[in-house]
Amino acid sequence: MASTLVFVSRPSLPASIFESLLDSSAVQQLLVAGAQFTIQRSSDRLVAKAPARDADTQILSQEAREAVAAMAAAGTLNESDICAAVIDASLAQAPQLLLVMDVDSTLIKQEVIELLAAHAGREAEVAAVTEAAMRGELDFAQSLIQRVATLKDLPASVLAEVGERIIFSDGARELVQRFHAAGHKVGVVSGGFQQILDPLAAELNLDHALANTLGMSDGVLDGTVHGDIVDRSTKEKMLRAWSEEHRIPMHATIAAGDGANDLDMVTAAALGVAFNAKPALREQADAQINFSRLDVIADLVLNDLS
Repeated sequence: MASTLVFVSRPSLPASIFESLLDSSAVQQLLVAGAQFTIQRSSDRLVAKAPARDADTQILSQEAREAVAAMAAAGTLNESDICAAVIDASLAQAPQLLLVMDVDSTLIKQEVIELLAAHAGREAEVAAVTEAAMRGELDFAQSLIQRVATLKDLPASVLAEVGERIIFSDGARELVQRFHAAGHKVGVVSGGFQQILDPLAAELNLDHALANTLGMSDGVLDGTVHGDIVDRSTKEKMLRAWSEEHRIPMHATIAAGDGANDLDMVTAAALGVAFNAKPALREQADAQINFSRLDVIADLVLNDLS
């Protein structure tokens, strides 16, 4: 069975430009002979799918990105206007899928450690360390220990205050709802903090949610992380563990994130998605979403559009 070539447009991209991409010779050469795209609307996006020719999915993905890049070079569109992916038949036909996502700057718009650090007057310092860690320039575990130390002596009440400021990424709710409606599983694994994550996971009815635990004593943060640190290896470990728990094979898994800390799980999953990601992750992912709609992931792998 052929894999599926998928293109999803940035919200509000004119249909004529999207269709010109689909009609280009570079894209048509990626399809099974005689195949045509089915175009559907997902909210304010266009989603086009067609059976791809028999070839390695990585090669097809590269050629699809090159087709988009060629139109961008011609000034017709921006590369960030299009999400292109090749969905392997084993993933597309799986009876149940597992989606595992990062939290900070993926499921939600903010970096929680920076919101907490603002209460200690250390936001700029912590933000610089976070940025370097997400680019892969610093060891994540050591950088987390360094950043959490700045929170020492903050009252535990700041956790609730920060929780109230969390904003879900555009399309996050819709993504989880669409996956659950189709009978699939959704989990998140985060280098952030369990005390912040638990209410978010309950609100979205997530199947799994794991993060670091901030140390507290007598109602005050003690500046430490309790237990094992959730790092990039832990994220891949949980993807595999939850896959095994639900008896969902790895060829039916999807992982999404934005930074170097997500690299292991994104490359281990059958479909790895870089969401507005740093280059360290974007270059290794199977698909890139470079605009602010997280539910494009559902557009890529579900067939729930009318």
